[in-house]
Formats: sequence, structure tokens, C-alpha cells
Amino acid sequence: MPDMSASVSLAVTHLVPLAKEVDENKVTPGVLGFIVFAVMALAVWGLMKSMSKHMGKVDFKEASDTKAEQKADSAAQQG
Repeated sequence: MPDMSASVSLAVTHLVPLAKEVDENKVTPGVLGFIVFAVMALAVWGLMKSMSKHMGKVDFKEASDTKAEQKADSAAQQG
């Protein structure tokens, strides 16, 4: 196990100068922000695909209601 802690400390010493180069006033989303965005994008894609499939099953033809049409016609003629 001493090799592992030595390699970790060596990695940290190499990363610290890289971290100092980053502007401290600049905020970036990082890996977590990318993962959250990717999950939301996949969820929206899945919902759109599902909605498209369900909208394909919808029948837009309306049944004609002759009584309602007659009432509308008579009301239009009287008004």
C-alpha cells in the first residue's frame, strides 16, 4: 500500500500547479455538470420519441354531430 499513497501524492503534486493556472474568478460546471446535462438530454430525447410514437396512434378525424351543426346553423340564421 505505500506505493499507492506515494503515487497519489505524486499525482497531487503534479496537479496542484495546473490548478493554480485556472482563474479563481471563473466558475465552470465541471464533470458533474456535464453528466447532469447529458442525463437530461437523454431524458428529453426519450420523452420526444415516446410522444412521437403516441401521437402516431391518435386519430384526428372527428365524428360529425348533425344535431350540433343544425343548432349552430339555425342560431347563425336567427342572429
